Amino acid sequence: MKILFLPDNITVDAEVGEPLLEVAERAGVTIPTGCLMGSCHACEVELDDGQIICACITAVPPGEKKMIINLSVDIDW
Repeated sequence: MKILFLPDNITVDAEVGEPLLEVAERAGVTIPTGCLMGSCHACEVELDDGQIICACITAVPPGEKKMIINLSVDIDW
């Protein structure tokens, strides 16, 4: 699967089940983290369908060819 990180337009290949934070790190993209358990929401990102997820507890889903992740969800973090 191809994952596109916005707003920097960085694309990287990823495998189903791979943690999103690992994919981002491999691509040279920094996603802020806090608790790494999904409680603090520091790692929130927005998917292309508008869904907000915590990247620290999310893996690459099956059944898609491309995923767009917008890192500019909360400018206060």
